[in-house]
Amino acid sequence: MGSLTEIEQLLGHTFSRKALLKRALTHSSLPAELAAEHAHQLAGGLPGNGSHEPDPESDNEQLEFLGDAVLGLLVAASLYNRLPELNEGELTRLRANLVSRRHLGQIGATLDLGRFMLLGKGEERSGGRKKAALLANCMEAVMGALYLDAGLEGAGKFVERTVVAPFAAELRQKLRGDGVIGDHKSALQELLQARKSGPPQYLVKGESGPDHRKRFLVEVRITGQPARARALARGIGTTKKKAEQEAARRAFEKLRHEPLNPTEAVAEKQSS
Repeated sequence: MGSLTEIEQLLGHTFSRKALLKRALTHSSLPAELAAEHAHQLAGGLPGNGSHEPDPESDNEQLEFLGDAVLGLLVAASLYNRLPELNEGELTRLRANLVSRRHLGQIGATLDLGRFMLLGKGEERSGGRKKAALLANCMEAVMGALYLDAGLEGAGKFVERTVVAPFAAELRQKLRGDGVIGDHKSALQELLQARKSGPPQYLVKGESGPDHRKRFLVEVRITGQPARARALARGIGTTKKKAEQEAARRAFEKLRHEPLNPTEAVAEKQSS
């Protein structure tokens, strides 16, 4: 397991409050196990020292909540300054990709953040140091701790260097190319969000073939818009997920070249 000095070098900041950084690295499984051991000791008649429940301030979940908000603000500010030619919808899609759990998990793995995490024995045995979800959570908690110890400027330097700068140019190129960032379902969701439309809904309309070679027919619609209750597109795949991706791909391509309806046109005008 890495030391606090090592991770401070990785983050580019020396903490004045070391306990804050340690808390950002502490997964909830560790204090939960300590509390359970304490309760077991009390049940056996051994001396205890207070509450059996873990203190909410003993793990990184509150810092994760704070870091999520800090990250969203800093990424938005960076994109605003970097890419002034993009409209609100395009900036929203880029931000959604950069702050996504998938992206943060990948960055956490690249930084080898798992080596510094403080885990309970059970989480350790189950490979918690390499779990994308835990790495993403820890990334957010670390950003929350950076904000509290170094302010927006200190946290911003880390976010710019690790979250935005290595990826912004490539994402912008993809956005202006085929318009797809990440998987097609995410791209469709972000396009509808930018157009102030309801979220997509995927419905299985049919199944065919034997069990070992199933084919699924999935239809995608926009929810919350009775006037557009028609299907946007349909997709076929050997699994439901693949069929949903194909339906999303077809819907995305269709909407990209479809004129905006009056409501969407007003929203687009207001955002530009």
